[in-house]
Amino acid sequence: MKVVILAGGRGTRITEETETVPKPMVEIGAKPILWHIMKTYSSYGFNEFIICLGYKGYIIKEYFSHYLLHMSDITIDMAKNKTDIHSSASEPWKVTLVDTGIETMTGGRLLRVKKYLGNEPFMLTYGDGLCDINIKDLLKYHKKSKKAATLTTIQTAGRFGILDIDEQGNVKSFLEKPQGEGSWINAGFFVLEPRVFDYLKDGDRTVWERQPLERLAQDKQLNAYRFGGFWKCMDTLRDKIELEGLLSEGKAPWQVWKK
Repeated sequence: MKVVILAGGRGTRITEETETVPKPMVEIGAKPILWHIMKTYSSYGFNEFIICLGYKGYIIKEYFSHYLLHMSDITIDMAKNKTDIHSSASEPWKVTLVDTGIETMTGGRLLRVKKYLGNEPFMLTYGDGLCDINIKDLLKYHKKSKKAATLTTIQTAGRFGILDIDEQGNVKSFLEKPQGEGSWINAGFFVLEPRVFDYLKDGDRTVWERQPLERLAQDKQLNAYRFGGFWKCMDTLRDKIELEGLLSEGKAPWQVWKK
């Protein structure tokens, strides 16, 4: 099963990093966040990727074009203009890189890669979210539902802490941003059937998270996989720093390939 990754946005809320690279190439511990996402899927045996490029997409193309060299020991014979690749730690990935336009919306990007997907189910996610989700469990859940689309949903923590106060004004307990006080939100990590393309009607202007998902829900073709594990979207510089902190402390839950 192929995995489509949306990697074309500008990342306007993390411009400290995205002035020079596209958001999916912002590094977490010397590796692009895109690499971490792909490693998650690869850990469960999904190694064929279609990456939807847009803003500074050429940087992502260059990264994968030179990936084998970067991950290998090499001997360069300059006199003979010859390069020998020795031991390699490269990944078993097949990566299709598709220029889906600078201004194209998320649904439009998906529509542009339809020809690379064939008439088979596929997975879809965003190029900025890390998660310790079990992909095989997600896929099993989707197949059981027999619906056109399954999205992963997580419950956000409450925005503010909760105080339990007695009549005298004494604080009996304090719970900082309790889980379950927030709403269920779209965390990406979709499993989709080919018929979802029937819901993409507005070409490049199609926003996947609006009319297509709304219509799928109205038609009772959208299933929610409720996930209670780790999920974090790298939306701001603060998010990047938090993720790097988890990684440097050896507490990165999304590194399922090391478990």
